[in-house]
Formats: sequence, C-alpha cells, structure tokens
Amino acid sequence: MDKIIKSISKNGHFRAFALDSTLTVREAQERHQTWPTSTVALGRTLIAAQVLGANEKGDTKITVKVLGDGAMGPIIAVADSKGHVKGYVKNRELDYKKASTGEVLVAPFVGNGFLVVVKDMGLKQPYSGQVDLITGEIGEDLAWYFLSSEQTPSSVGVNVLLNEDSDTVKIAGGFMLQALPDATDEEITEIEHNIKSMPSIATMLTSDEPLKTMLDNIYGDMEYKNLGEFPLAFKCDCSKERFLEGIKSLGREPIEEMIAEDHGAEIICQFCENKYEYSEEELKALIN
Repeated sequence: MDKIIKSISKNGHFRAFALDSTLTVREAQERHQTWPTSTVALGRTLIAAQVLGANEKGDTKITVKVLGDGAMGPIIAVADSKGHVKGYVKNRELDYKKASTGEVLVAPFVGNGFLVVVKDMGLKQPYSGQVDLITGEIGEDLAWYFLSSEQTPSSVGVNVLLNEDSDTVKIAGGFMLQALPDATDEEITEIEHNIKSMPSIATMLTSDEPLKTMLDNIYGDMEYKNLGEFPLAFKCDCSKERFLEGIKSLGREPIEEMIAEDHGAEIICQFCENKYEYSEEELKALIN
C-alpha cells in the first residue's frame, strides 16, 4: 500500500512529508497505457498533487496543471486531502531515452509554460495560483510555487524510476520539506546542506525503510517526530450517474442528435479510462 509520512522537527521550525507512490503511478501507467517519458511526467505530477493534497483538510480538492508548450502537452492531476489522486497526460506516447545517469528526460518535452494550482474548498470561487515553469521537472516547479504563491521556502523532490527491461514503474515517490516561520538562517543552511548531500530519491525508495530513510536524510542531526502515516492511492470519483448529469446539461438538441445518429452514447473518463455506455432509452428519459 502506498503511504505518506508527515513529520515536524521537534523545535517546530520545519515540516517534511515523505511519500511512496509506487502503486499509484503504476496504476496510472496501466490505465492510460503511457510510454516511458509520458509515464514519468504524469507520475511526477500525480506525486506533486498528493503533496499538495496532504497539506489540506476536509473536502478540499487540489488540481495541478502543468501547461507547457512542449510535445508532452498538458498534464493534469486532481488530489484530495485523503490521499486519493487521479490524472492524465495529453500525449501518452512519448518514449525518449534516458540521460547518462539513467533518469528519464522530462523537461525538454514539457517545455516552457505554467504550473497552475487550483484549490477548491467548496466555496463559490476556487483559489487559483500560477507560476512560470522554471525547469519543467515538476519538483522544482512545485517548490517555486510554494515560495512564490505561498511565501513558504520549500524543497520538493519527486521521481519515477522505470524497470529497464519493461519500462514499467519500478518505484515512485518523493518528499517535501518546508521551513516554518521560526526557522533560523543557520538551521536553513544546515537543512539545505542535508538536501544537497542526500542520496537520490530512487536510492532511498529502494531501502528497507524508504520513508524513514528519506526523513532521516532530510533532517540529519535535527530531531523530528512523525505526525502519522496515511494511505495514498489512485482513485477516480467518476460514475455513470455523474456523466449522465453532464449529458443532461447539454440540452435537448445535442441529446436528440446522439439518439438519431448513434442510438446511444459512450463516454470514456479522461482521468481513469473507465468507459460508460448509455442506451437510447436512457437518453430519451433525459429529455422526457
């Protein structure tokens, strides 16, 4: 089971999340049949959304949009505060070979553009924040969003490692570290050193206790305490009834065209690829 550990330094000056999202990203790859580069880009965006969702409470939903001008096209992920996430990438068939380090190259195919975060707390108007994509590698862009939009100095790392023989998801996960208002310059310098000298995310995720290993490396000699472990999962909230309401909102004329031309309707959810079919009788019931 995927999970996230939330933690805080004992002096209350830093907080950090560590995530194992392997099954989440693996399911996304299987549902969307993404090729390697698209898998890594989508996976990183899903993890970023889970990080943002973990910051929220109640029924808040977070939408992360990576809107670059590269071959990847838009990447969209939606997460809630309970660890659920769904998402898709427009161009799912990108397969470019790895860098010399074995990392799949993402930024050149995301391109220049924007990272948009929409926070829906059930109020009349959702909050929306937007920053430029500074690297296109997703993690660094999310850290820039935290600093620019929420004035919170942060370090974010997200990664998806593929099996070399099959290009399926081997491991996926990441971390987020944030400096809280009472953090001193000396402490921030110490933490920055820890982040720069820590092993790669992939290396830590393959250890016996991956999330503890990640947090130990982030905090270094600074004492911290766990605030709890919480499950993570790919989960879509689509349903036949919800899409039926969407069809109903189109109005009489488009529904009559569906009946006359197709004698029914078929809808595929772009977030999870679930397919819903509607009979002619079900459509007629909408306009009667």
